Amino acid sequence: MTNRRGTSPSTPTRRAAGLLAGLALGVALLAGCSSEGASTDCGLDSCAVTFDRGVEASATILGVEAKLVGAQGDQVTVEVAGEQLSLTVGQQATEVGGFAVTLDSVTNEQVVIRVSRNPNG
Repeated sequence: MTNRRGTSPSTPTRRAAGLLAGLALGVALLAGCSSEGASTDCGLDSCAVTFDRGVEASATILGVEAKLVGAQGDQVTVEVAGEQLSLTVGQQATEVGGFAVTLDSVTNEQVVIRVSRNPNG
């Protein structure tokens, strides 16, 4: 009978390397966000974009560009992934280019939309 030494695939060194690789990927994904006249709050599959009103505001999130085109009352026009959308607060998500887009809030100073990867798209 031959005795073989087994190696444990979950050694502390391998676990640490895997954790660091995962963190690096997460940072790289989040660092892919940029904005002008807007701020972003992103997770892995969703971003809230807060646009400042009265300026040309845009943000690149989740690999697509989102722009505030205009706002009047509680209706907002945005451009996401090259397509213009008209949104109102409380409206069901609008699908565009594999993303679901909703309008979270509108004030005199800011417009907040949420862009999420569409799990079905």
